[in-house]
Amino acid sequence: MILSESARAASASESRFRIDVPIAPARAARVIALDDRAVAVARRLAERPWAHARFYTAAGIRDTDGLLHGLNGGITPLEEALTSTDVVVVLATEDGGRAAAAAIGRICWQRSITTAGVVLGDGFEADDAVAALRPYARVLLLTADESDAFELLTALRV
Repeated sequence: MILSESARAASASESRFRIDVPIAPARAARVIALDDRAVAVARRLAERPWAHARFYTAAGIRDTDGLLHGLNGGITPLEEALTSTDVVVVLATEDGGRAAAAAIGRICWQRSITTAGVVLGDGFEADDAVAALRPYARVLLLTADESDAFELLTALRV
C-alpha cells in the first residue's frame, strides 16, 4: 500500500521532525498613535489580548527628545519607550503627526527596529505622514478598514 504525502507526514516516524513549541510573540511591541482619530483606533486595539504590546500617543513630538503618552495616562520619553523594542507600529489618520512619524522612524532605523506604518482613511488626509514614514517603514499599509490594523498586529505577532 502506498501512502499519500499527508499520511506519511502524519506518521510516527515523521513526528520527530515536528516543532511542538508555539511561535514566540514579539518580545516588546510599541503601537504609537500620531493623531486624535488614531488614538481612538489604538484604544480599541489595546482592548484586545496582546502579548507584550504597549500603546502610546505621540502628541507634541517634534524630535527624538519628545515624550510619549501612554493610553493609561503615563508619560515616557521616546528614547526610553523604544529601548529593547522589537517592532513599532505607527498609526496615523491625518498629517498632524508628520514630525513625530519622522522622529520615531529615525530612531527605529538607527536601532534596527522593525517599523510598520498604518495610515487609516478614505482620502489623502495623511499624505505628509506617509511621506515621513516611507523611508523607515518596512510595511506601510494605507487602508480605510480599521480591522487591517488588527490583522497587521496579529501578523507581526504583537
